[in-house]
Amino acid sequence: MKLPLRTKIITYIVALHAVLAGVAVVFLLERPNLLFAAELLFVVSVVISVRLVQAIFVPLELIQTGAELIAERDFTSRFVPIGQPEMDELIDVYNRMIDRLREERLLAEEQHQLLQKIVDAAPAGIVICDFDGRVQQSNPAAARLLENAPLPVMEPGESRLVSDIGSRRLKVSRGSFRDRGFAKSFYMIEEMTEELRISEKSAYEKLIRMMSHEVNNSVGAVRSLLESSLQYAPQVGESDRADFTSALTIASARIDALNRFMAAFADVVRIPLPSRSPACLADLVERVAALLRPELSERAIRLELDVADRTLFDADAGQIEQVVLNIFRNAIDAVQRDGVIRAVLRDGVLTVTDSGPGIAGAIRSELFTPFFTTKRDGRGLGLTIVHEILANHGFAFGLENAEGGGARFTIRF
Repeated sequence: MKLPLRTKIITYIVALHAVLAGVAVVFLLERPNLLFAAELLFVVSVVISVRLVQAIFVPLELIQTGAELIAERDFTSRFVPIGQPEMDELIDVYNRMIDRLREERLLAEEQHQLLQKIVDAAPAGIVICDFDGRVQQSNPAAARLLENAPLPVMEPGESRLVSDIGSRRLKVSRGSFRDRGFAKSFYMIEEMTEELRISEKSAYEKLIRMMSHEVNNSVGAVRSLLESSLQYAPQVGESDRADFTSALTIASARIDALNRFMAAFADVVRIPLPSRSPACLADLVERVAALLRPELSERAIRLELDVADRTLFDADAGQIEQVVLNIFRNAIDAVQRDGVIRAVLRDGVLTVTDSGPGIAGAIRSELFTPFFTTKRDGRGLGLTIVHEILANHGFAFGLENAEGGGARFTIRF
């Protein structure tokens, strides 16, 4: 076992003075007249040894104390000069080093607090993971955007557009940084719902206007030619007259159908801003239910209404009625036959749940995309109209799978 330096020096001094004591005994026995000189030398040696030990170990103790203070991150304690030039110079170096460390720590703490406040106030969600990839910290925006949903599995540097459990679409980006020499990752979450809605609306408005212009130009001319051709029916042979008339009539009917088809697309573009007034949502839901009862009865679908809340809400009654009609239509198409649709209006929240098969994961992100549909004869406009009207009203909404099966559409007025 290695002995401490202090123990070694003290052992040496004790041994040295033991030898001196032995010499003093020799002098006492053989030359008593030198005993006083030997004792004086012994005392002087002891004093010098004590002073040397102090001179050696006081700086070492100061250094040790300073190291302990630094290890404990105590940058407030400073040493007082002791009157020794060499020691005072060392103390001055230590004090200046401690002052610098204290200033740097204070600056780092202030910068960290500023960064934390910026992160907390940022509209974008920020999630920081630990060294094992688990969520270590997240700001309020991330909690609001994710709503306890798991983060997608992504590679560092990757960005992805994802849909949450409602109608929102989020841009999630993953980055990385180094902390104490080890790699850590973070996620940035931005809500792109409104930006994408406006961009998509602008795109399909241009598309629909172009299609309407071209189709209307052709439809008008073709219909005029068909009507003119029908005037020549009496001139057609009797045996072919019926087929001639039938063909032109069918063609004219298809032209009308094409015209209505394009008008339905144009209606999406022409949705006006809501004209708000106090409206009773319960009455509105009951009117839509009464309109659909014959179809529901024919399909053996039971409709359960719980709309006792007669609160008035500031909304465009006509547009909201169109929204509710589209939601009920989607629920009927999902159930098909022999099922249940339940509508509940409570505390300003309308929930429509059906007993259908629910929403497949593969199509969830496409639900509110214009022209997307899973129906064979669908146009993909129903949820687009719903999205547009509710977004114009500023009402939050979402479509998700319900517990126990089926889908659930929720609107918060």
